[in-house]
Amino acid sequence: MSWDEFSDHKPPSAAQLRAQAEQRIQLLTDEGYQLTPIPTGSRNGPIGKSFWGKAWCRHLEAFSDYEYHLPRGRSYVRNGAVVDLKIEPQTITALVNGSELYQLTVNIDALEPSKWAAIKTRCQGKIGSLVELLQGTLSDEIMSLVIDSEGGLFPKPGEIHFNCNCPDWADMCKHVAASLYGVGVRLDEFPELLFKLRGVDHTELITLGTAVSDLTETKASRRRTLDSDAVNDVFGLDLDD
Repeated sequence: MSWDEFSDHKPPSAAQLRAQAEQRIQLLTDEGYQLTPIPTGSRNGPIGKSFWGKAWCRHLEAFSDYEYHLPRGRSYVRNGAVVDLKIEPQTITALVNGSELYQLTVNIDALEPSKWAAIKTRCQGKIGSLVELLQGTLSDEIMSLVIDSEGGLFPKPGEIHFNCNCPDWADMCKHVAASLYGVGVRLDEFPELLFKLRGVDHTELITLGTAVSDLTETKASRRRTLDSDAVNDVFGLDLDD
């Protein structure tokens, strides 16, 4: 089904977009494709709901390079047009429903080793658990560091490269914009994917000293000892001698 079949030749409405996306997801699923769609979201409020999801979307919206292309992408992702989105190291692949079903790839440069080393150095001794990190419940100092637009984890426009097979020759088409917003939605549930996307290991931010301390305390709490009288009774030894 093509939207050219509509007599008025107008762009699809939000309802039509949602209905066709659902149809295509069902057809592809029936054909055996393993899809991971971005669910239809609220029409109001931020697209990302968690700390990481909101921070990713705010980061995208801060760049003037994208300000004219993102609004259509927001509409697309809110209406379930991203029928598949997968995140791998330095690569995002997506299928986005529009006049046709479009396939796209977004390549993101790996985080520069010097930047990652600087982040680890400044976080040293200040992150005690993965739960704190992934829930975004660390101190403002640390969270502002990891999301800093210059030295943090998020990519800058020059580090984002995309290709979509749609006929739109704009620098960023609405399908790419929808997919980038889709990443924000995905980070709500799986924030560790941001580190995977940038090619770094988030567990390296956890304080080694804290981990060792937790481990030794756990072992100590499980150790049972015998006092002198008990040793005498069991082994027949006189410890005083």
